[in-house]
Amino acid sequence: MSEQDDWEREFDHTWANSAEHKEPSARARMLAARWKENPPDPAPFRADPDAAAPRRSSWVSTAVVLGCVAVVIVLLGYAQLRSPY
Repeated sequence: MSEQDDWEREFDHTWANSAEHKEPSARARMLAARWKENPPDPAPFRADPDAAAPRRSSWVSTAVVLGCVAVVIVLLGYAQLRSPY
């Protein structure tokens, strides 16, 4: 047998994925045992929406960015006009 055959036989993912029974991970087993005795409190998937600041419209953000760019362009033009060179 060549070294390549040993490598393919050792890491045959299709054979491993086709197994009928898949054992859960150690963390999954630990959590299942812990939750059997003391189930967790229900919690929302995301944080409380009241804690987050309300989102502004994307148009407002775009207008603010374009306004800042325009102000910088005007200030650079004004500085260049005032320059003696």
